[in-house]
Amino acid sequence: MTYAVIPAKHFEGAKQRLSALLEPHERVQLARAMLTDTLTACCQAKGLDGVGVVTHHEAPAEIAASLGAEVWWEPEAGGHSQAVAFGVQTCLQRGIDTMLTLPGDIPLVTPADVEAMARAATPSVPVVLAPNRDDLGTNAMRLSPPDCLPLAFGHDSFQRHLSLAAEHQLAVEIRRLPRLSLDIDEPEDLAFFAAHRKAGHSFEVLAGLGLFERLASIPIPPLYEL
Repeated sequence: MTYAVIPAKHFEGAKQRLSALLEPHERVQLARAMLTDTLTACCQAKGLDGVGVVTHHEAPAEIAASLGAEVWWEPEAGGHSQAVAFGVQTCLQRGIDTMLTLPGDIPLVTPADVEAMARAATPSVPVVLAPNRDDLGTNAMRLSPPDCLPLAFGHDSFQRHLSLAAEHQLAVEIRRLPRLSLDIDEPEDLAFFAAHRKAGHSFEVLAGLGLFERLASIPIPPLYEL
């Protein structure tokens, strides 16, 4: 049984690094929209037995329930690693033998991307990792069983997860999925998204805020590609 697990924090105070572009209430709108887009892709993906949203807050829970995802109530609000760890324990308690975890701020992700992460090319490979655009962060992780690898989210988590897998003698597959690699943290991320925009809630929010002209003036580093 395979589940996608998405941690969801409180929308208030989200995306502080976008404060030069967006007012607080605009960042809330964008965070809500990105979670909706990410969950929509997960809920539409084939090959999953369910989608669980780990949260301590009502607003993300309402979005999850409206899209048909399960709400896994975290006893207290914590960081990303703590939320994923709670997801791991919930999976084990429910007899879920494979967990795919993704962040809630990857608005370009498609059901096909989720499906690519949900399966391993070789069934015996317990760890599948997808880095972010600069190979520093871990944007998606498939673990079978869910507790096979210690969690090390945060700065340089991709390399740390590779090192931990080597220490535990776990085989790893690396999936480089351009749409999944873009998490929205910096103005450059939002500019790239705007340049490759698609239909979706995040696109509608940016259009409603009239941001596309401003975003078009932000240089996009060569590292970004689809």
